[in-house]
Amino acid sequence: MDDRDLYAGLVRLHLLHHAAEAPIYGQSMIDELAHHGYQLSPGTLYPILHGLEKKGYLTSTQIQAGKMNRRFYRITPLGRRALTGAKRKVQELFGELFHENTKAKRP
Repeated sequence: MDDRDLYAGLVRLHLLHHAAEAPIYGQSMIDELAHHGYQLSPGTLYPILHGLEKKGYLTSTQIQAGKMNRRFYRITPLGRRALTGAKRKVQELFGELFHENTKAKRP
């Protein structure tokens, strides 16, 4: 079984979380997500960013940096509301997942 589909939502939450802290761009997020064990190619990440933008969670601006153009993504008010709601749900799930493990370990 391929578990990657289970992590797709977590990647989106990581992106929103980081965009809420500061503007993000693709390669920086590929590197950041790699620190968490996600191995994403640009061909995987950029469609996710574009999808979040299309849904109104992110907005982007292209900026010239020397000879390179870089697209920076910022969270929108809708994205902040979605992230806040998702944090509550993740916290609830986290509690259930780890509460179940501690129940199983009790005598």
